[in-house]
Amino acid sequence: METGPLVSVDWLSNHLDDADLRVVDATWYMPAENRPGLAEFEKGHIPGAVFFDIDLIADQSSDLPHMLPSPGAFTKAVSSLGLSPEHRIVVYDGHGIFSAPRVWWTLRVMGFDQVAVLDGGLKAWRAAGQPLATGAPEPQPVPSSVRHQPELVRTLSDVQAAIEDPAIQILDARPAARFRGEAPEPRAGLRSGHMPGACNLPWSAVVDADGALRAPDELRAAFAVAGINLDRPIITTCGSGVSAAVLALALARLGVEQIPIYDGSWSEWGARADTPVVIGP
Repeated sequence: METGPLVSVDWLSNHLDDADLRVVDATWYMPAENRPGLAEFEKGHIPGAVFFDIDLIADQSSDLPHMLPSPGAFTKAVSSLGLSPEHRIVVYDGHGIFSAPRVWWTLRVMGFDQVAVLDGGLKAWRAAGQPLATGAPEPQPVPSSVRHQPELVRTLSDVQAAIEDPAIQILDARPAARFRGEAPEPRAGLRSGHMPGACNLPWSAVVDADGALRAPDELRAAFAVAGINLDRPIITTCGSGVSAAVLALALARLGVEQIPIYDGSWSEWGARADTPVVIGP
Protein backbone atom coordinates (compact mmCIF):
# COMPACT_ATOMS: atom_id res chain seq x y z
CA MET A 1 0.00 0.00 0.00
CA GLU A 2 1.45 3.37 -0.98
CA THR A 3 0.37 4.84 2.35
CA GLY A 4 2.18 2.32 4.55
CA PRO A 5 0.29 0.20 7.09
CA LEU A 6 -2.24 2.94 7.96
CA VAL A 7 -4.65 5.18 6.08
CA SER A 8 -6.52 8.18 7.44
CA VAL A 9 -10.25 8.84 7.28
CA ASP A 10 -9.57 11.60 4.76
CA TRP A 11 -7.57 9.25 2.55
CA LEU A 12 -10.28 6.59 2.60
CA SER A 13 -13.02 9.13 1.95
CA ASN A 14 -11.13 10.42 -1.08
CA HIS A 15 -10.51 6.92 -2.48
CA LEU A 16 -13.70 5.12 -1.44
CA ASP A 17 -15.01 4.99 -5.01
CA ASP A 18 -11.74 3.81 -6.59
CA ALA A 19 -12.39 0.73 -8.72
CA ASP A 20 -9.53 -1.25 -7.21
CA LEU A 21 -10.26 -0.41 -3.56
CA ARG A 22 -12.02 -2.79 -1.18
CA VAL A 23 -13.05 -2.04 2.41
CA VAL A 24 -13.25 -4.77 5.03
CA ASP A 25 -14.99 -4.59 8.41
CA ALA A 26 -13.10 -6.79 10.86
CA THR A 27 -15.03 -5.92 14.02
CA TRP A 28 -14.70 -8.59 16.70
CA TYR A 29 -15.41 -8.53 20.42
CA MET A 30 -14.32 -10.80 23.24
CA PRO A 31 -16.90 -13.56 23.80
CA ALA A 32 -17.83 -12.20 27.24
CA GLU A 33 -18.96 -8.93 25.64
CA ASN A 34 -21.72 -10.75 23.74
CA ARG A 35 -21.53 -8.34 20.78
CA PRO A 36 -21.43 -10.27 17.50
CA GLY A 37 -19.40 -8.38 14.93
CA LEU A 38 -21.87 -9.03 12.14
CA ALA A 39 -24.73 -7.57 14.16
CA GLU A 40 -22.64 -4.45 14.77
CA PHE A 41 -21.86 -4.29 11.05
CA GLU A 42 -25.54 -4.37 10.15
CA LYS A 43 -26.22 -1.44 12.48
CA GLY A 44 -23.71 0.75 10.68
CA HIS A 45 -20.65 0.30 8.47
CA ILE A 46 -18.55 2.13 5.92
CA PRO A 47 -20.39 2.11 2.59
CA GLY A 48 -19.34 -0.76 0.35
CA ALA A 49 -17.60 -2.68 3.14
CA VAL A 50 -17.74 -6.45 3.44
CA PHE A 51 -17.57 -8.32 6.75
CA PHE A 52 -14.62 -10.57 7.64
CA ASP A 53 -15.52 -12.91 10.52
CA ILE A 54 -12.28 -14.06 12.15
CA ASP A 55 -14.07 -16.91 13.91
CA LEU A 56 -15.53 -18.30 10.67
CA ILE A 57 -12.60 -17.64 8.32
CA ALA A 58 -10.43 -19.82 10.51
CA ASP A 59 -9.23 -23.39 10.98
CA GLN A 60 -12.47 -25.06 12.01
CA SER A 61 -10.66 -28.31 12.85
CA SER A 62 -8.71 -26.64 15.68
CA ASP A 63 -10.02 -26.32 19.22
CA LEU A 64 -8.06 -23.07 19.52
CA PRO A 65 -9.87 -19.79 18.74
CA HIS A 66 -9.69 -18.26 15.23
CA MET A 67 -6.50 -20.01 14.11
CA LEU A 68 -5.38 -19.23 10.58
CA PRO A 69 -7.32 -21.14 7.91
CA SER A 70 -5.58 -23.25 5.29
CA PRO A 71 -4.64 -21.37 2.13
CA GLY A 72 -7.37 -23.25 0.25
CA ALA A 73 -10.08 -22.38 2.75
CA PHE A 74 -8.88 -18.79 2.85
CA THR A 75 -8.98 -18.49 -0.94
CA LYS A 76 -12.57 -19.72 -1.02
CA ALA A 77 -13.60 -17.32 1.75
CA VAL A 78 -12.00 -14.17 0.36
CA SER A 79 -13.17 -14.97 -3.15
CA SER A 80 -16.73 -14.98 -1.82
CA LEU A 81 -16.04 -11.61 -0.18
CA GLY A 82 -14.86 -10.12 -3.47
CA LEU A 83 -11.22 -9.77 -2.40
CA SER A 84 -8.14 -10.57 -4.45
CA PRO A 85 -4.42 -9.71 -4.20
CA GLU A 86 -4.87 -7.22 -7.03
CA HIS A 87 -7.07 -5.03 -4.85
CA ARG A 88 -5.98 -2.32 -2.45
CA ILE A 89 -7.66 -3.27 0.81
CA VAL A 90 -8.45 -1.13 3.86
CA VAL A 91 -9.44 -2.95 7.04
CA TYR A 92 -11.17 -1.34 10.01
CA ASP A 93 -12.99 -2.28 13.20
CA GLY A 94 -15.50 -0.75 15.59
CA HIS A 95 -13.07 -0.32 18.49
CA GLY A 96 -10.70 2.02 16.67
CA ILE A 97 -7.74 -0.32 16.36
CA PHE A 98 -8.13 -3.76 17.92
CA SER A 99 -9.26 -6.62 15.66
CA ALA A 100 -8.53 -5.00 12.28
CA PRO A 101 -4.78 -5.65 12.60
CA ARG A 102 -5.52 -9.39 12.93
CA VAL A 103 -7.19 -9.37 9.50
CA TRP A 104 -4.43 -7.08 8.13
CA TRP A 105 -1.90 -9.71 9.25
CA THR A 106 -3.98 -12.64 7.98
CA LEU A 107 -4.22 -11.09 4.54
CA ARG A 108 -0.47 -10.48 4.50
CA VAL A 109 0.21 -14.09 5.53
CA MET A 110 -1.77 -15.12 2.45
CA GLY A 111 0.18 -12.84 0.11
CA PHE A 112 -2.13 -9.82 -0.04
CA ASP A 113 0.48 -7.07 -0.10
CA GLN A 114 -1.70 -3.99 -0.63
CA VAL A 115 -3.38 -3.90 2.77
CA ALA A 116 -3.70 -1.09 5.32
CA VAL A 117 -5.66 -0.41 8.51
CA LEU A 118 -7.95 2.60 8.92
CA ASP A 119 -6.39 4.65 11.70
CA GLY A 120 -9.02 5.15 14.39
CA GLY A 121 -11.40 2.73 12.70
CA LEU A 122 -15.14 3.22 12.58
CA LYS A 123 -14.98 5.57 15.58
CA ALA A 124 -12.85 8.01 13.60
CA TRP A 125 -15.06 7.62 10.53
CA ARG A 126 -18.16 8.46 12.58
CA ALA A 127 -16.43 11.34 14.37
CA ALA A 128 -15.56 12.90 11.01
CA GLY A 129 -19.22 12.87 10.00
CA GLN A 130 -18.65 10.40 7.17
CA PRO A 131 -21.62 8.45 5.78
CA LEU A 132 -22.67 5.03 7.07
CA ALA A 133 -24.59 2.20 5.46
CA THR A 134 -26.78 -0.33 7.26
CA GLY A 135 -27.94 -3.86 6.59
CA ALA A 136 -26.26 -7.09 5.61
CA PRO A 137 -23.06 -7.15 3.56
CA GLU A 138 -23.43 -7.48 -0.20
CA PRO A 139 -20.13 -8.86 -1.51
CA GLN A 140 -19.53 -9.42 -5.21
CA PRO A 141 -17.48 -12.64 -5.55
CA VAL A 142 -14.32 -12.58 -7.67
CA PRO A 143 -11.58 -15.10 -8.51
CA SER A 144 -8.82 -14.98 -5.92
CA SER A 145 -5.52 -16.63 -5.04
CA VAL A 146 -2.96 -16.81 -2.27
CA ARG A 147 0.79 -16.66 -1.97
CA HIS A 148 1.37 -18.17 1.45
CA GLN A 149 4.03 -16.42 3.55
CA PRO A 150 4.67 -18.76 6.49
CA GLU A 151 7.55 -16.59 7.71
CA LEU A 152 4.92 -14.31 9.28
CA VAL A 153 3.62 -17.13 11.50
CA ARG A 154 5.15 -18.89 14.49
CA THR A 155 4.01 -22.24 15.89
CA LEU A 156 4.30 -23.78 19.34
CA SER A 157 7.55 -25.52 18.45
CA ASP A 158 8.95 -22.28 17.01
CA VAL A 159 8.28 -20.46 20.27
CA GLN A 160 9.63 -23.32 22.36
CA ALA A 161 12.88 -22.94 20.42
CA ALA A 162 12.76 -19.14 20.64
CA ILE A 163 12.68 -19.06 24.44
CA GLU A 164 16.05 -20.85 24.37
CA ASP A 165 17.52 -18.33 21.92
CA PRO A 166 18.63 -15.08 23.60
CA ALA A 167 18.68 -13.30 20.26
CA ILE A 168 14.90 -13.62 19.84
CA GLN A 169 12.52 -11.33 21.74
CA ILE A 170 9.03 -12.54 22.64
CA LEU A 171 6.64 -9.65 23.14
CA ASP A 172 3.32 -10.30 24.90
CA ALA A 173 0.40 -7.91 24.22
CA ARG A 174 -1.82 -9.01 27.14
CA PRO A 175 -2.61 -6.65 30.03
CA ALA A 176 0.15 -6.50 32.63
CA ALA A 177 -1.86 -8.22 35.37
CA ARG A 178 -2.50 -11.24 33.16
CA PHE A 179 1.12 -11.29 32.02
CA ARG A 180 2.33 -11.34 35.63
CA GLY A 181 -0.22 -14.00 36.62
CA GLU A 182 -2.08 -11.66 38.97
CA ALA A 183 -5.34 -11.80 37.02
CA PRO A 184 -7.06 -14.88 35.58
CA GLU A 185 -7.29 -15.51 31.88
CA PRO A 186 -10.69 -14.79 30.30
CA ARG A 187 -10.74 -18.26 28.75
CA ALA A 188 -11.37 -21.18 31.08
CA GLY A 189 -8.71 -23.80 31.67
CA LEU A 190 -5.64 -21.64 31.05
CA ARG A 191 -2.81 -21.21 33.49
CA SER A 192 -1.78 -17.68 34.47
CA GLY A 193 1.61 -16.12 33.80
CA HIS A 194 3.89 -15.78 30.80
CA MET A 195 6.60 -17.48 28.76
CA PRO A 196 10.13 -17.45 30.17
CA GLY A 197 12.06 -14.40 29.02
CA ALA A 198 9.04 -12.69 27.46
CA CYS A 199 8.57 -8.93 27.59
CA ASN A 200 5.20 -7.25 28.10
CA LEU A 201 3.71 -4.35 26.18
CA PRO A 202 -0.08 -4.27 26.57
CA TRP A 203 -1.70 -3.55 23.21
CA SER A 204 -3.64 -0.65 24.75
CA ALA A 205 -0.34 1.15 25.38
CA VAL A 206 0.18 1.71 21.63
CA VAL A 207 -3.36 2.97 20.96
CA ASP A 208 -4.74 6.40 21.93
CA ALA A 209 -7.94 6.83 23.91
CA ASP A 210 -9.73 7.72 20.66
CA GLY A 211 -8.71 4.42 19.10
CA ALA A 212 -5.94 5.66 16.79
CA LEU A 213 -2.41 4.27 16.77
CA ARG A 214 -0.01 6.45 18.74
CA ALA A 215 2.51 8.69 17.03
CA PRO A 216 5.83 7.12 15.97
CA ASP A 217 7.88 8.79 18.70
CA GLU A 218 5.43 7.57 21.34
CA LEU A 219 5.55 4.06 19.87
CA ARG A 220 9.35 4.00 19.96
CA ALA A 221 9.27 5.08 23.60
CA ALA A 222 6.72 2.39 24.48
CA PHE A 223 8.79 -0.38 22.90
CA ALA A 224 11.92 0.92 24.63
CA VAL A 225 10.20 0.91 28.04
CA ALA A 226 9.11 -2.68 27.38
CA GLY A 227 12.76 -3.61 26.84
CA ILE A 228 12.45 -4.29 23.11
CA ASN A 229 15.36 -3.69 20.75
CA LEU A 230 13.85 -2.89 17.34
CA ASP A 231 16.98 -4.17 15.59
CA ARG A 232 16.64 -7.72 16.94
CA PRO A 233 14.15 -10.46 15.96
CA ILE A 234 10.71 -10.15 17.59
CA ILE A 235 7.77 -12.55 17.93
CA THR A 236 4.49 -11.08 19.15
CA THR A 237 1.96 -13.05 21.16
CA CYS A 238 -1.17 -12.39 23.24
CA GLY A 239 -4.24 -14.29 24.42
CA SER A 240 -5.47 -15.67 21.11
CA GLY A 241 -3.51 -13.97 18.34
CA VAL A 242 -5.65 -10.83 17.99
CA SER A 243 -3.97 -8.08 20.00
CA ALA A 244 -0.53 -9.47 19.08
CA ALA A 245 -1.31 -8.09 15.63
CA VAL A 246 -1.80 -4.60 17.11
CA LEU A 247 1.84 -4.67 18.19
CA ALA A 248 2.88 -6.00 14.77
CA LEU A 249 1.03 -3.08 13.16
CA ALA A 250 2.71 -0.61 15.51
CA LEU A 251 6.10 -2.06 14.60
CA ALA A 252 5.24 -1.81 10.91
CA ARG A 253 4.47 1.88 11.41
CA LEU A 254 8.04 2.24 12.66
CA GLY A 255 9.37 0.45 9.59
CA VAL A 256 9.94 -2.84 11.42
CA GLU A 257 8.04 -5.13 9.08
CA GLN A 258 7.67 -8.88 8.60
CA ILE A 259 7.08 -9.40 12.33
CA PRO A 260 5.77 -12.94 12.97
CA ILE A 261 2.90 -13.71 15.32
CA TYR A 262 2.50 -16.80 17.48
CA ASP A 263 -0.91 -17.84 16.19
CA GLY A 264 -1.85 -20.14 19.09
CA SER A 265 -0.65 -17.58 21.65
CA TRP A 266 -1.63 -18.07 25.31
CA SER A 267 -4.75 -20.04 24.35
CA GLU A 268 -2.36 -22.79 23.31
CA TRP A 269 0.64 -22.22 25.58
CA GLY A 270 -1.38 -21.71 28.76
CA ALA A 271 -3.54 -24.77 28.16
CA ARG A 272 -0.67 -27.24 28.03
CA ALA A 273 1.03 -28.98 30.93
CA ASP A 274 4.39 -29.27 29.16
CA THR A 275 5.08 -25.56 28.51
CA PRO A 276 6.98 -23.51 31.11
CA VAL A 277 5.15 -20.63 32.77
CA VAL A 278 6.58 -17.76 34.82
CA ILE A 279 4.60 -15.88 37.48
CA GLY A 280 5.62 -12.30 38.25
CA PRO A 281 7.39 -9.56 36.29
